[in-house]
Order: sequence, then structure tokens, then C-alpha cells
Amino acid sequence: MANQGPPFEVNIREFKPPEVPEGTGRAVRIILIIGLVLFIGRLAFYQVEPEENGVVLRFGAFHHISEPGLHFRIPVIDRVYKVAVQRQLNEEFGFTSRRDARRGLDDAAGEANMLTGDLNAAVVEWVVQYRITDPLPFLFEVRNMAETFRDMSEAVMREVVGDRTVNEVLTVGRQEVADTVRVKLQALCEEYKTGITVDQVVLQDVTPPDPVKPAFNEVNQAQQERETLINQAQAEYNKVIPRARGEAAQTVQAAEGYALDRVNRAKGEASRFGSLFAEYEKAPDVTRRRIYLETMAEVLPKVGKKVVVDDDVRGLVPLLGLDGAGRSLAASGGGQ
Repeated sequence: MANQGPPFEVNIREFKPPEVPEGTGRAVRIILIIGLVLFIGRLAFYQVEPEENGVVLRFGAFHHISEPGLHFRIPVIDRVYKVAVQRQLNEEFGFTSRRDARRGLDDAAGEANMLTGDLNAAVVEWVVQYRITDPLPFLFEVRNMAETFRDMSEAVMREVVGDRTVNEVLTVGRQEVADTVRVKLQALCEEYKTGITVDQVVLQDVTPPDPVKPAFNEVNQAQQERETLINQAQAEYNKVIPRARGEAAQTVQAAEGYALDRVNRAKGEASRFGSLFAEYEKAPDVTRRRIYLETMAEVLPKVGKKVVVDDDVRGLVPLLGLDGAGRSLAASGGGQ
């Protein structure tokens, strides 16, 4: 068989590149220039959102702070850090949420377990709400600001809880604990020059540890029952004591009125007796007879029916009526 050679041969000398239409190279150059301008513009301009400030560093040193809006920077030389200064930020302690998924349950449990001043354990969950009021110290005065701020908050909370009893932390002293932590944490932030303003500290949940919850609930129930009984006794006291005081005041007033009436009557009788005695001294017989007649006129209408007979008279019974008055007369021995 004869050698027929390769089935496909290309003569390089005869090969010609495809023809490019006129104007295509110029269009490519324009596109490249536009892309380069856009790339440089992207590096040279930056946008600061309404709730942010931009901290501009030039050659690694602080240069200025830019307000919200579109700003120019020198590419490669200038570096911009954006800090949200108008937004309220939250840090959660003792529990985790969807917003803070980077922390595990073990970390949250370790933060929540605390020892109170009376050597009792408590599980404290709280939230710190704060704002970045000065972005420059926030970025450069403290290394690893986020972790440092969390350590500061936890240290202050443990200090305040350790100065109080478990009942204060769990019940009546929660608001005082939160206010004290906010004040101390703010003072610590100013001392460290963090540029942070603490708006509020909220105790989310304060409970005893799980092993002692049943006993603590029983104690709380007993305390609530005691408070209920005290309130009931106080209500009964408020109902009985004022009524007794009113009755006592009424009795005293009645006694005072009776005493005043008796005194006035005695004074009137004494005055009347004095006047009568003066008349008696002027005419004893007439006055004595007048007094006798006035007294009999006052007394006799009240004694009922009376029969006056002589003791020597006999046989008057048939003449008297057999009613109650007659029977009373017969039983008395003949009348008076």
C-alpha cells in the first residue's frame, strides 16, 4: 500500500487570520477604558449610610470622619471603616437567639451561672442595649472591642449580683440590679475610652438553677401564702378597727352629751330650788301649800283609781264595783 500522507494538512504560509471589521478595535478600547474608569470610580467613591459615620485613614493614620452621603477617597492610599452610630445595638448574655448564633449553649450557660452575696446560685440572663457615640476610640482605643465589651458587662454583672442576696436578685431587687449595672458599665466604658454609651440593661430572666427550682418554688409559694394571709389580716384589721374606733367615738360623744344634759338639768334644778327657797322664806305657809298641791296634781293622775274611806266604816263592799279595782281594794284590807 502506498503512503498517502495525513488526511488533513494545513499550510501555515497559506493561513490567513479572519478579517476584523473596521472600527471593532476602537470599540474594544472604549469598553476597556469605560471598565477601567468604573473600576477606579468604585475604588475612589464610597457611600456612607444615613445611620453611619465613615472613619477615613490615610497611610494608616486617622484623617477625618465622613458624614452620611457619597464621598471621594484616594484608592489604595485611603481606607474607610463604616461605624453605625445611630443604631441601637444589643448584646445578649446567658442565652442565645437567632441574631447571635455564633455563640453556643455552653458559652451562654457559663455566662448565666452566678453566685449571690449569700452564697446561693442564680441563673441570670440579661441584655445590654448600647450605641456607638464616638467611632474613633471604638475602632482604635481598645483591641478586640466586641469581646472586651462583653467581658466588661459580665464582670460588672457578677460584681453587682455578688453584693446582693438571692431573694433581691430574683424578686424585689431586679430593677435596682439593672440600674446599678448600667451606671457601673458606663463608668467603665468611659474609663477605657470605648466610645460606647450604655442606654439600658434589661434583666431578661432570673431563675434559680434547675436542681433547686422545686425547693425554691415551694419557698415562693409559702411566701405568697404568707403575704396573702397578712393582707387578709390587714383587711380585717382595717374593717374592724375603724368601726370600733367609730363606735368608741360615738359612745364618748353620747356620754359627753348625757353629762352635759345632766349638768344643765342639775344647774336648772339648783336655780329653780334657789328661786323656790327665796319665795318660801317670804311666805312659808302659802309656799308649802302651793308646793303640796302642785305635787299632788302631778302625781295623782298617774296612780289610777283611788277610794278614800274612813277606817271605821263597815259594809262598803257591796257598794263597790267587782272589777279589778274593787278586788284590789278588798285584798288590801278595805282601801285607804
